[in-house]
Amino acid sequence: MGRKLATFFRQLKHLSFARMKLHINAVHEESGKNRLVIFCDMVWCEVRYGIGYLDYHVFGFADRHGTVRKTYMTAVQNQALTRQMNDPAYFYQLNDKIEFDTIFSDLLKRRFLDLRKTDAAGLREFCAGTDAIFCKPAGLCGGEGIQRLVTADIDDYDALYDRLVKGGQLLIEEPIRQHPDMNRLCPDSVNTVRIVTLVTEQGAQMVYALVRMGMGGVCVDNVSSGGMYAPVNEHGQLYRPAFCDKTGKYYQRHPVTGTEITGFQIPLFDQALELCRTASKRVEAHLKYIGWDVAITPDGPVLVEGNNLPGYDMCQNAGHVDEGMLPRFEKLLGRPIM
Repeated sequence: MGRKLATFFRQLKHLSFARMKLHINAVHEESGKNRLVIFCDMVWCEVRYGIGYLDYHVFGFADRHGTVRKTYMTAVQNQALTRQMNDPAYFYQLNDKIEFDTIFSDLLKRRFLDLRKTDAAGLREFCAGTDAIFCKPAGLCGGEGIQRLVTADIDDYDALYDRLVKGGQLLIEEPIRQHPDMNRLCPDSVNTVRIVTLVTEQGAQMVYALVRMGMGGVCVDNVSSGGMYAPVNEHGQLYRPAFCDKTGKYYQRHPVTGTEITGFQIPLFDQALELCRTASKRVEAHLKYIGWDVAITPDGPVLVEGNNLPGYDMCQNAGHVDEGMLPRFEKLLGRPIM
């Protein structure tokens, strides 16, 4: 309890009462419970379980009680697990997108170009072999700074090269050709599968998987960019409706394509798992807890990126699970996280 109190007072310094009020009102609308009761319970959950007001809302703690609340993994536990499993000196292998593409080039199955190692003529030559390119910053995440350009519309490669370099968009990639079944979810974005692996004595094990899909109209699937996500079971099947943070709603069908979410089968899922195990072996000496983003193409799964701090919140969404993921993590580890 002493550690939890210390965490509570540390987080209290960064508390936003305005945002807390928004979540209290949202929980009140969803549960019908008294706002003062919700506020007191939020404070109790922060002290007792280390669950902040945002996670209280996402995890549905207004309707979770007793031993069930103890099954939820917290941000502090997730950070502790990352410290135990991943060496910060090697984070660059995942965080630097150019370094990532270099290490896992054969698992990407697409061409890429580092603008630091070429010029405008090299960019022109690269673009000659594709209808479009994706321009990416080397170090940003969440879909931020990614731009899609149609090569037929490029008329001045010298100007484009200068603009991309000055803007830090140093990585150029070919587009990913998505599997027709994944296009059924949303054809405007590459709908990636997040597969989180943890290295144990038995090798890299899948902890959980999610599929992220766009809402239509944008080329990225990131939740932070307005996309949705749904949980995937060990057989590659979606078993709950998709949730969108931006709208706060669950969707049985995709709002644009109309595709049924629950029961949707991710094609080639077994191959996607094997791809993540193969990738994990290359860095497992220093990085043992990774969130892999995988795209499914007609020719098989391909890597998109890796994350050294996998999320703990989406996999514990109130509409997707009836209890938390902590027992799953600790069973794989064979010990408590902290």
